[in-house]
Amino acid sequence: MSVALDADERWQIVDHERTSLADLLEGLSPEEWETPTRCGDWRVRDVAAHLTVAARFTHRAVLGEFFRARGSFDRMIHDSAVREAELPVAEIVANLHSIVGSRRLAPGTSPREPLLDILVHGQDIALALGRRRGMPPAAARDAADRVWTMRVPPRPWPLPKARLVATDIDWTRGEGREIREPIGTLLLMLTGRPEAAREWRTQAGPGSPRD
Repeated sequence: MSVALDADERWQIVDHERTSLADLLEGLSPEEWETPTRCGDWRVRDVAAHLTVAARFTHRAVLGEFFRARGSFDRMIHDSAVREAELPVAEIVANLHSIVGSRRLAPGTSPREPLLDILVHGQDIALALGRRRGMPPAAARDAADRVWTMRVPPRPWPLPKARLVATDIDWTRGEGREIREPIGTLLLMLTGRPEAAREWRTQAGPGSPRD
């Protein structure tokens, strides 16, 4: 069983997460901006740039990116982020600050996607830098529910034949071998980040606050 957040609650968390991540980015050294992450071949600056795209690009711009990527959804996401990452880092931070309060969505998405994006990619950045970044359990549960129901774009399911049980909030999904972890760890596992999940779990530690 889970209790979904409503749209206003999701956006409030998104705004808070965008603000706190922008604040973190403002203090990075030039070398830290170039740090590789576990999100494909993206560096910290690519991930940060990606987080500004959906709320800033018009539908026409998104359509142009889609055609430029020859109809590949994944290539569109990758290439648009890499191009935006060519901006000066101060501009990337300013762009992230500028979308706090924005309710613009990428075509075909709901308010659940921005929440999922900022939570998971925020961890991509923080873990690459060796920084501690919490995840509110209710927000992570909402994002995990979204991942559980996502079928576009189609990808191999990272945890087949597993029963996932959150240890810090009421959330259980799946059938099979039981995996009991904090909901933040399960979210990172569900999004194909097993190493990041282990790192986040180690950083959080048993009984640590995750808000």
